[in-house]
Amino acid sequence: IRLAARVPVLRTFVAAVLAPRHKALRVEALGRRMHGPFGLAAGFDKNAVAIDGMTMLGFDHVEIGTVTAQAQPGNPKKRLFRLVPDRALINRMGFNNEGSAAVAARLAARKPVFATTVGVNIGKTKIVPEDAATADYVTSTERLAAHADYLVVNVSSPNTPGLRNLQATDHLRPLLTEVRAAADRTVTDRRVPLLVKIAPDLADADIDAVADLAVELGLDGIIATNTTIARDGLGLNSDPALTAETGGLSGAPVKQRSLEVLRRLYARVGDRITLVGVGGIETAEDAWQRILAGATLVQGYSAFIYEGPFWCRAVHRGLADRLRDSPYATLADAVGAEHKKVTA
Repeated sequence: IRLAARVPVLRTFVAAVLAPRHKALRVEALGRRMHGPFGLAAGFDKNAVAIDGMTMLGFDHVEIGTVTAQAQPGNPKKRLFRLVPDRALINRMGFNNEGSAAVAARLAARKPVFATTVGVNIGKTKIVPEDAATADYVTSTERLAAHADYLVVNVSSPNTPGLRNLQATDHLRPLLTEVRAAADRTVTDRRVPLLVKIAPDLADADIDAVADLAVELGLDGIIATNTTIARDGLGLNSDPALTAETGGLSGAPVKQRSLEVLRRLYARVGDRITLVGVGGIETAEDAWQRILAGATLVQGYSAFIYEGPFWCRAVHRGLADRLRDSPYATLADAVGAEHKKVTA
């Protein structure tokens, strides 16, 4: 993918085939105009090496990372597993990345060949204790904010010990406040949108608390959801020895819970902040259901492994067909329509 994106004629041909644009799908979100709502979730391009390549394949935005303040190798291998019968993945990568200084330098030197929106997802360095987490996030913010079209605070990966504890509002409030302040003092000519990414394993009351906190602090959005540590009740068909591997489960089995979390968030915050739906999105119908449930943007990752390079093309075409056959004039009109119809 990276090599193809470096060859002018080849990348133009690939983009023409795999990334045709549909005017009806254009969206405005997080202060950006995008060709469509469908982006690449964080985790695939950890070090910002494939932004143009993934845009060439049709993703409307690319979220890089997770990036930590210090470079780290991640957890010991083997750490990524395919659950083919379940169309799922289990990963315990552990935020393997080159560190925010190296990623910032790469972004600063980047000469884009495709116009796209680049999100930067930041997390906690593993060796940093929980009580020093805020300073760790601030360091990455100061290095990366200038190169980000939006920033995401990741407090929901299950593969960094203690990270999910930061989702508790008494920890999350000061963390997000300090990251917001760091972004504002680092980038003075524009406001860098700030989002938080949450886990599907949060209790409903905790989802409500994060939603209320996001509104209180003036966050720009919430990404719902990360991977799950759950296994029971998901109807998994893969070898039990495989499903027992530790790490975050993504893909089709997460679909229903991620959708439930999104619906709950939209019922709580409405259109006051931008919601990004991710988790188990495989088809255009999956993406459409997230939009109706309240997502302005949707993201995918795991299904790309199974669907291949024509995935974005199929999702975009299917979304355009659904919008055309719907009662909604624009994609923005469809956002949250499921809830508005119920409460009308």
